[in-house]
Amino acid sequence: MWRAGSMSAELGVGFALRAVNERVQQAVARRPRDLPAIQPRLVAVSKTKPADMVIEAYSHGQRTFGENYVQELLEKASNPKILSSCPEIKWHFIGHLQKQNVNKLMAVPNLFMLETVDSVKLADKVNSSWQKKGSPERLKVMVQVNTSGEESKHGLLPSETVAVVEHINAKCPSLEFVGLMTIGSFGHDLSQGPNPDFQIEVGSTNVRVGSTIFGERDYSKKPALDKSAADLKAPVEVAQGH
Repeated sequence: MWRAGSMSAELGVGFALRAVNERVQQAVARRPRDLPAIQPRLVAVSKTKPADMVIEAYSHGQRTFGENYVQELLEKASNPKILSSCPEIKWHFIGHLQKQNVNKLMAVPNLFMLETVDSVKLADKVNSSWQKKGSPERLKVMVQVNTSGEESKHGLLPSETVAVVEHINAKCPSLEFVGLMTIGSFGHDLSQGPNPDFQIEVGSTNVRVGSTIFGERDYSKKPALDKSAADLKAPVEVAQGH
């Protein structure tokens, strides 16, 4: 597991991005040769960070960004500076999505992927809302699986996953299923071997990194509603997908 550090605060977002990308490539190089040679996507998690930092990362070549809270994502993605400076930006929603917030999420400019579908009902709601938006392209979605069995995490049981994926493929024509997302157990002791919940080296194609790129997060300015949502994400989260 990579530890979030103060690298970016001291040396800048551009340096941190290069360092993270180098580490991803090193991990890719250690993959078994029988795995598909798919280049991982780096998702820069920009929650609590200002628009200027997103624009700075974009200027250094980063295109994909992730946000945990619908309101924050909507405000940031709608920021005129980001809309004008980052025309090719791709937003991923990576937080737990409540059904009452689906329509608000679907209104996010440049929404590229929803990584946290965890029920048939949510899939149906997202499919219906995206259809009403009239987008010419399907919305990419991942199905979240709780591989660590921790009650603090959202996600389907592994045994429930196939049925939800089949439902999306068969009944949700406005959605494009692109893979599974899982968050490994935070407290895994690496001296006992790699975290069994995920390893970049075994074929992960979507890697989420936040504080290591942007510096430590300041939650003091977040609304009380957002602060109440436990931030239980590991410093690096990975997903299997395209």
